[in-house]
Amino acid sequence: MARAVVIGAGCSGFTTAKRLKDEGLSFDWFEMSDRVGGNWAYDNPNGRSAAYASLHIDTSKWRLQFEDFPCPPDWPDFPHHSLIDQYFNAYVDHFGLRPLIRFRHEVRRVWQERAGWKAEVEGPEGPAIHGPYTHVIVANGHHWDPSIPDIPGHFDGIEFHARQYRSPFDPVNMVGKRIVVVGLGNTAVDIASELGQRAIARQLFVSARRGVWVLPKYLNGKPADKNPLPPWVPMALKRRLAAWAVRRAVGDMTAYGLPRPDHQPLEAHPTVSSEFLLRLGNGDIRIKPQIREKAGRQLVFADGSREEVDILIYATGYRLSFPFLSEEDAPVRGNHLPLFKRMVQADPRLHGLWFMGLAQPLPTLVNFAEQQAKLLVAQMTGRYALPPPEEMARIIAADEAMHRGHYYASPRHTIQVDFDVYCHDLAKEIARGARRKGAMAA
Repeated sequence: MARAVVIGAGCSGFTTAKRLKDEGLSFDWFEMSDRVGGNWAYDNPNGRSAAYASLHIDTSKWRLQFEDFPCPPDWPDFPHHSLIDQYFNAYVDHFGLRPLIRFRHEVRRVWQERAGWKAEVEGPEGPAIHGPYTHVIVANGHHWDPSIPDIPGHFDGIEFHARQYRSPFDPVNMVGKRIVVVGLGNTAVDIASELGQRAIARQLFVSARRGVWVLPKYLNGKPADKNPLPPWVPMALKRRLAAWAVRRAVGDMTAYGLPRPDHQPLEAHPTVSSEFLLRLGNGDIRIKPQIREKAGRQLVFADGSREEVDILIYATGYRLSFPFLSEEDAPVRGNHLPLFKRMVQADPRLHGLWFMGLAQPLPTLVNFAEQQAKLLVAQMTGRYALPPPEEMARIIAADEAMHRGHYYASPRHTIQVDFDVYCHDLAKEIARGARRKGAMAA
C-alpha cells in the first residue's frame, strides 16, 4: 500500500495533500512553522518568508486561483500578500486539511532503506524517526535560500539580501539613505520602486548586469495574463505575438535609461511592473552597471564610476536547496535538477522521491502543484506507470528544450515552464501512463 510523507505546508504542499486526502491515501505531513502558507505567510516564524509589507502578487487572480476553490469575486486584480495568505488558510480549512498537519516539525533527514524511505523529524518533543514510506513528497519551496554574488572588497555600509526586506524601516531605517539594489527581477524593481520615492531614499541606484524587458501588468485595460492563447498554439508563435504586444505597450527600454536587452521579450523570466518605468522616467531611480568592487563606503561599478552608498540590497534570487536530502538523492548542478515532468528523476532507485512545485511557471506557481498532483496520485494508486528510465531521460531533455530553450543561459532559467503548455501535456502524459499500466497488466 502506498504511504507518503509530505514536507512543507505552502501552496505546493497543501494542494498535494488535498489530492492525497481525496484519494484516501495514507500520509504524514510535516511543517517546520506554526502556520501554513510558506513564502506567503508574512513574517513566518520559520524565517523562510520573503514577503514584504507592500508586496502584491504579479499574477492576476484569474490565473492563480485553485480549480476547485475560486478566489473571492470582490478581490482586486493583483491581490496583496495578506489576501493570498487568507485565501490559503481558507482553502486549508475548507477542505479539512489543518488537523492533518504536524506543525513545528522540521524534517532534518530523509534516506532510503530496503523497506522504504525514512524521515528524521525534529518536533517539540525532540527527534523521531518516521516511516517507512513508499513516497517522499518534497514541497519545501525554492524561494528561501538566498543567492548572493561574490563581489571583491569590503563594504562598510549595511548589506542584506532582499529576503530580509520588510519595509523602508525594516530591517533598518532607509529614509534619507543612498541605496543600491542589485538586480532587475520582480523583487528588485518592486523594492527599488518603493524605496526610490523622494520621500524615502536620498538616492536610489539599481545595479544591472544586463538589460531586461519590463512588462506592464495591464494591456488594453485588462490584466495582461487574463486571456492567454490556447495551449495548442505553437510556443514560438505565442512568443512572437507577446513580443509584439510588449514592444507596442512599452517601446524601447533604452528610452527609460535601461541597458539595451540582449534578448527578445519573453526570452528571460519576465519582470513585471507598472511603476518602475515611471520611477526611471521621473529620475527617482538611476541605473548603474554591475558592481566591480566594494571599497569601504563606496561601490565601484563596471564602467569605473564610484558612488558613496549607505545600504546595499541583493535582489539576486535563490538557490535550489534540500538540506534534508543527500547529494546522491538530489544531485543539484548549476541550480538545476533534471526531473520528469518537473517531478521525479529518471533513476528507478529514486522513483519514490517526488518534487512538487519545483518550477518557475509562467504565469504562476500558486496552483502549479495542484495540477502536478494529478499525475502523482495516479502513480501512487496504480492507475499510471512511469516510462522506462531511458525514455524518461529523453523526455526530460526534450521538455527542457521546449520550455526553456529560448531563454538565455542563467541559473534563474533552469526550471522555467510554460504553465498552460505544461498542463496540456500533463493531461496527455497521464493518459499515456494509464495505457502503459494497462499494457503491463495484460
